[in-house]
Amino acid sequence: MARFTLLGTATIPGKGTELRLLQRNDEFSIKIAGSTGELMNSRLHGSEDALATLACERISELPSPRVLIGGLGMGFTLAAALKSLGSDAQVTVAELVPEVESWNRGPLGGAAGYPLEDPRARVHIGDVVELIRQSPAAFDAILLDVDNGPEGLTRKENDWLYTSAGIHAAQAALTPDGVLAYWSAGQDPAFTERLKRAGLSVEPVTVRAHRPGKGARHVIWLAW
Repeated sequence: MARFTLLGTATIPGKGTELRLLQRNDEFSIKIAGSTGELMNSRLHGSEDALATLACERISELPSPRVLIGGLGMGFTLAAALKSLGSDAQVTVAELVPEVESWNRGPLGGAAGYPLEDPRARVHIGDVVELIRQSPAAFDAILLDVDNGPEGLTRKENDWLYTSAGIHAAQAALTPDGVLAYWSAGQDPAFTERLKRAGLSVEPVTVRAHRPGKGARHVIWLAW
């Protein structure tokens, strides 16, 4: 079996943790240096696709829908959002690590079909938390896949997004008919209750990492 080749490294701002982009044939992997596990793999993106599809189908009939995605990753959520929306949509991706955008404009981009080349897509390099705080009633959908879920893995500051204050800030950045969608590696009943206490209707959806019936079970919360 072919071995992975290192294509690039990047440091997470404020953390010092190194991300590593690797390639083996047509397969890509993003890992944290020193860790044996993967953050992302280009062959396992079913739940990232579902994050966009489940949320965007709720707003697809709105005129000129505006979507915010927290975390570019390998571009699969962005690609699925663009596929689900019409030509008048605008999708903003907030990405903290500049090199991740460069990777997606380079060889990694082919895995998801180069969604950054779509004129409806734009990238905001910076913290999605700050963009949410600065954008009252700006988005019809906010899709958050910035970490491992309610318990941050790569960056402890990400935990704030899942607190009551973070949920209220995200609500304030939504239009009146907007929807929030959160990706997680696993269930978290406490987070479900936190969303409900914020006055939101909540639907946790279990999806597969690979495709229907295959791969690990991940969770997407839809809240509106």
